[in-house]
Amino acid sequence: MNPCPNPTSPDQPPARRIGLLAGWGRYPLVIAESLKRQGCETYCLGLAGHADPALAERCREFRWIGLAKLGQAIRYFRRRQVTEAVMAGKIHKTVLFQPWMWLRVLPDWRMLRAAIPHFLTRRKDCRDDSLLTMMVDAFAADGIRFLPPTDFAPDLLVKPGILTRRRPSAWQRKDIAFGWTLAKEMGRLDVGQSVAVKAQAVLAVEAIEGTDACIRRAGTLCPSGGFTVVKVAKPQQDMRFDVPTIGLGTLQSMVEAGARVLAVEAHRTIIVDEPEVVDFADRHGLVLVALTGSPQKDDGPEAKVAFKQDDPHVWFGSRTEKADDDAREAGTGETTTP
Repeated sequence: MNPCPNPTSPDQPPARRIGLLAGWGRYPLVIAESLKRQGCETYCLGLAGHADPALAERCREFRWIGLAKLGQAIRYFRRRQVTEAVMAGKIHKTVLFQPWMWLRVLPDWRMLRAAIPHFLTRRKDCRDDSLLTMMVDAFAADGIRFLPPTDFAPDLLVKPGILTRRRPSAWQRKDIAFGWTLAKEMGRLDVGQSVAVKAQAVLAVEAIEGTDACIRRAGTLCPSGGFTVVKVAKPQQDMRFDVPTIGLGTLQSMVEAGARVLAVEAHRTIIVDEPEVVDFADRHGLVLVALTGSPQKDDGPEAKVAFKQDDPHVWFGSRTEKADDDAREAGTGETTTP
């Protein structure tokens, strides 16, 4: 069913009006294109210094807005009778901690009222979920409900499986299992979504700098390369905002830093331009895998990833295949499968 019916006769209901709050990256463009294809009337507010000007070509109406103009954004949507909205794209959170931040962003009165508990009285924290929930609650108080962007583009959510020609080795699977648990805990604490690991040692944990910078930092700390990046959703993930997202930029950072494996959470991670991403990964010999479930420990001392063994898309293989991987890595050449 088309979520945004486009009327062809006076008897049909008007097109669905959707507000789009757009940050940095290609993700907002992809969402805008999907809304347009489905016949929605998209009213877009592009965050100054973040959004792509090309959004103007994909939306019914486009306007720039400052990062701290919450009241202005609410008035814009209300005047256009927009009661549903989505947000997409990255916000460079480091802007909030620059010198003279308040003079740089010049918040309006509505933003000041909402932000005082976070930035002035410090009664509330400034973690991503806290600030974004503050935003959507302010919109909701004025009758504007934020929805998950993937409601309009469900194909962006990666499906379980090994996406690349290259499969993860036994050692890489151990690093995925090790990194998965760490990344989930970092997500529970709302610190970040990604960790970089090698030989079951932590190289870098994502915080305010973002995934790409985290990967590059890991490359600096591990010049020999060959490390694994794990990026997962928070256990308490709100699919309306801050959903894990990867794209060509993520893989380019991996190549520059020397990373070899990227493991993400299936059904809860967005891949922008997936065919191009997979092609790039194959050309550079990377492993890209989407998993569901949780890592488990084997009966022995070694960790393995055991994600839903009944699902052939996410199960890494039998014990025979695992033994073959171990043999190849040990250089014995004694394998039991071709």
